[in-house]
Amino acid sequence: MHGSADPMRRGPIKLFHLSDLHFGLEDRQALAWVEDCIGAERPDAIAITGDLTMRARHREFAVACQWIGSLDVPVTVEVGNHDMPYVNLIERFVTPYKRIQAIKAVVEVELDLGDLAIVPLRTATRAQWRFPWSNGWVTRSALAETLAAIDALPAGTRVLVTAHHPLPERSAAGKRLTINGTRALEELARRKVLGILSGHVHDPFDLIEQTPAGPVRMIGAGTLSQRIRSTPPSFNQIIIDGGKVTVEARNLGHVPTPDMQIDDVPEDAMPPRKPGEPVSSIATIPPVDPPLY
Repeated sequence: MHGSADPMRRGPIKLFHLSDLHFGLEDRQALAWVEDCIGAERPDAIAITGDLTMRARHREFAVACQWIGSLDVPVTVEVGNHDMPYVNLIERFVTPYKRIQAIKAVVEVELDLGDLAIVPLRTATRAQWRFPWSNGWVTRSALAETLAAIDALPAGTRVLVTAHHPLPERSAAGKRLTINGTRALEELARRKVLGILSGHVHDPFDLIEQTPAGPVRMIGAGTLSQRIRSTPPSFNQIIIDGGKVTVEARNLGHVPTPDMQIDDVPEDAMPPRKPGEPVSSIATIPPVDPPLY
């Protein structure tokens, strides 16, 4: 297992769950605040669930890798759809992780935190048979790899799974979201994972998904970029104490966690513009969509 901590540790584990940093359109004040929190509180580990950059440009990855590499605690990083090269299709299909080599040692690695393991699940793909390619897809090989890693753990090991995309396969309106997400949720419920950590939608959530194998918890982190949806920049503080998992959506505005979290998974990270889209209680929705380039 990679990223090992003290195997004899006991007691509660503090995890910082960050997502959607989007270097190139990052929120520098929010990132500086997170740095201060990490330095002062020394979490046991940090899970970053993808979209490190805005357009997977070399200069964006250079800054993202420098920032992540400076974090002096165990880290695991998922790759998001924004981290796949946009313009250079040869690189996208042949060497999609080339620009992230500086932090290769922490990309999609399993973390050992004693009797808790954080296991990655890849959901971002080079291409799909549908458009847009930004949506999630749990391929058979990716799911098999994750399940094999979980099944190989010592009996009694608690497990959190990290992915970029939330795993529901369809939205409430019936739109296709993460391909093969239904099967993935069922298999992870069968293995009684403590939760699935994800990002992508830029609003935090903490939801229970029912599957034929039982319930499974889905925990989403907000963004630390300027591309806000209906909540200010935030990250999740997760405390694991035995089988209990407590989630706090920490933010500079000191907004209470229940007011930060949305009650369903939206279709994308864009600000809600249609009736019925999931919106947080505070609903700090930008008057216009954030800039894209």
